[in-house]
Amino acid sequence: MLLFCKFKSSSLKQSNNMNIVDENGNSIPNQQSKRVLAGILAIAFAPLGIHKFILGYTREGIMMLIGTFILGIVTCGFSAWAIGIISLVEGIIYLTKSDEEFIQTYQVNKKGWF
Repeated sequence: MLLFCKFKSSSLKQSNNMNIVDENGNSIPNQQSKRVLAGILAIAFAPLGIHKFILGYTREGIMMLIGTFILGIVTCGFSAWAIGIISLVEGIIYLTKSDEEFIQTYQVNKKGWF
């Protein structure tokens, strides 16, 4: 029974790592998918842009924070509302993609928006 538990936990760890190949056929080191974490954070904390920081998009995350707080004051909250809708859509897109597609699109190719 102990061997079964070890085998089961090791297979779960391996299922999160994806083998990625770039457009030239070169192997890219294994990466763990951040799809679920980024998707849930995009929906739960939409206007704050926390999901952008999780994915390594610092510039986009700072733009969302500025748009939420500074432009939110100037536009009476309209920009914060708009950024919240954008983040909600991004969260849904993240959660509907497969792990392989998410890693290729957002972690390897670094597509910042949608």
